[in-house]
Amino acid sequence: MRRPNFIVILIDDLRFDEFGAGGHPYMETPHIDRLAREGAIFERAFHTTPICSPNRASIMTGQYASRHGIIDNVARDAMSHRLPNYHLALQKLGYETAHIGKWHMGNDGRPRPGYDRWVSFDGHGRLADPKLNIDGAYEQRQGYITDLLNEEALTFIQNRKKKPFSLFLAHKAVHPDAEQAADGTLSLIGYVPAERHRDLYKGRVFPKTPNMLAPEEVVKAKPAWREAFELKKSERSRALLAPIQAGSQEEIRLRAAMMASVDEGVGQILAALGKSGELENTLILFLGDNGYFFGEHGLGPERRFAYEAGIRSPFVLRFPPLVKAGARRKELVICQDIAPTLIELAGGKPGPHIQGLSLVSLFKNRKRSWRKSILIEYWAEQALPWLVGMSYKAVRTERHKYIRWLNRSRNGELDEIYDLERDPWELKNLSGSRSSAAVRARLKRELKRLVAEASGL
Repeated sequence: MRRPNFIVILIDDLRFDEFGAGGHPYMETPHIDRLAREGAIFERAFHTTPICSPNRASIMTGQYASRHGIIDNVARDAMSHRLPNYHLALQKLGYETAHIGKWHMGNDGRPRPGYDRWVSFDGHGRLADPKLNIDGAYEQRQGYITDLLNEEALTFIQNRKKKPFSLFLAHKAVHPDAEQAADGTLSLIGYVPAERHRDLYKGRVFPKTPNMLAPEEVVKAKPAWREAFELKKSERSRALLAPIQAGSQEEIRLRAAMMASVDEGVGQILAALGKSGELENTLILFLGDNGYFFGEHGLGPERRFAYEAGIRSPFVLRFPPLVKAGARRKELVICQDIAPTLIELAGGKPGPHIQGLSLVSLFKNRKRSWRKSILIEYWAEQALPWLVGMSYKAVRTERHKYIRWLNRSRNGELDEIYDLERDPWELKNLSGSRSSAAVRARLKRELKRLVAEASGL
């Protein structure tokens, strides 16, 4: 087998169910759905620090945030120039590499080590008429940013190459226009679909689920949220949320409309690869960088938290030489698994600094044990003013979840435990239940093990 090409398509803030094949009730994404139909959907793929900068660094390095050090959205520009990015390994293995799109590990949009081609922008960039950094020089461009990034990706793919290539295409969609200061404080401006898609889903309704509850109901099982919900009522908090129409059906519709131009780009990429004869030898991975809430547990843009809609990722992998078409995988997969997978398929050996596991072993049915639990970790930061001291460590097993609130919980009185088999909507907190004492003790031991392991000592 020739060494494969790699295309990773990363969507900003995309929920696990926010595409057609993922279960969205009205969004049409025929080209992304083709990836799922001809590849595999990982139904239990997770973000281990479910916010932008830390999780992007985890994808690039194959490491937990505890190890790579990008723990929040503060502008850690210098650190992000020094990450052990898997593209550095691919370059050494003879690959031509490109980063096209959002970087956002620091607000600096200049080229990072590991790339032969670089197209990015400072911070969150702009949805319309963005200023792009092209291989180190800034250029003002006209047009819708998703279309521009799709065009840049096609140009890179279509240029004839003597080497195999690796493209990391990081869309700004479906994130709204926003401005984030170097200290991580945030102001939101609003969602903007391409003009041709503005009214695409007008009047459509995303159905309510059992865990879409009012805050006063949520805090009965989740007391850690009492203060945050009170602070969220403040004028300052409401002013931050108003531009994105947080919690409304219009917010969900606008995000769906923004995905239409992403899907068009996926179709263009598939067509270009088919025309060049490279489609069957190209691994294409489609995923998000963190989840999002549509009202589950009284939450919206508080994507940072360890409930399923926040930590689950869309994770679709098409690679015919290895991946059976139409497969639905149940294994616990994390974003750190991407780097070792691509390095192994490129003919290299993942270094000891990489904490993820290569997915190749799953597809080749190698007789090795797979993980039975994952760590989720979050450090309190100041992007959203109503979230004060909300740091946590959590463990998610195949059946249970345990959330340990760190900053304010003195004796675990705010902790949460859910039996996801019996309670998939995470409504019944078992933390104080005597009958769950053994489960709690087991989960605490597993959490301690994972926290120590993540630090890389």
